[in-house]
Amino acid sequence: MESVRKANTRLRNYPILLSKCAESASLYAACVARDINVQQNICDAEFKQFMNCIRKSAAELKTKL
Repeated sequence: MESVRKANTRLRNYPILLSKCAESASLYAACVARDINVQQNICDAEFKQFMNCIRKSAAELKTKL
């Protein structure tokens, strides 16, 4: 049950990670919402920026994703 406790702890950190990356998340969301016909890799740069922010924030909190 230790693994379940650790997973729950990581899940509780997601809102914190998202709040720290609100700007890059909104840029990615705006890119996806820009066109009705979303295609694969069309917002790749924005997604990479968002994920880098999430990873950096997770490292600062010393947690896994």
